[in-house]
Amino acid sequence: MGVGPSTKETSLHHFRDPLIRILGEDTGIDLMGVLVFGSPEGSEEKIRCSRTAAVVAECARPDGVIVETDGWGNLDVDYVNCVNEIGTRGIPVAGLNWSGTAGTFVVQSKFLDDIVDFNKNPEGIESNIVGENNYTDDDVRECIKRLKISMLKKERGLL
Repeated sequence: MGVGPSTKETSLHHFRDPLIRILGEDTGIDLMGVLVFGSPEGSEEKIRCSRTAAVVAECARPDGVIVETDGWGNLDVDYVNCVNEIGTRGIPVAGLNWSGTAGTFVVQSKFLDDIVDFNKNPEGIESNIVGENNYTDDDVRECIKRLKISMLKKERGLL
């Protein structure tokens, strides 16, 4: 499992990335930065990479974090570990992930409630249509809405 044609983000998708564009336009969000990290092969390195990303986020002292991935299947472990590392530091976290027919992750965490599944294929499968399962403006708006609600809950002591 891994990245296939329908979940592959093309150069044009990156150039016009809806997540960065919409976050930049949202007056209720102060976009502090973007952290890009990969998924190593070894389990120890995977955990260290996710933990390091969470520590970087924690040091920036954000009100909330969005975690996005362009992988699935085994990469779910890395994704969920990163979301969990951020959440355990008390930082509200939302995200974008392709889950498809599984509709869930191969591992679990209590911090996954605000993750938006951006599957577009009616059968919920990886297809040969390039970019079919990329996140859209609507997916991003839903993710931002979930993050803002989570941030409000933390602010009011409900988290």
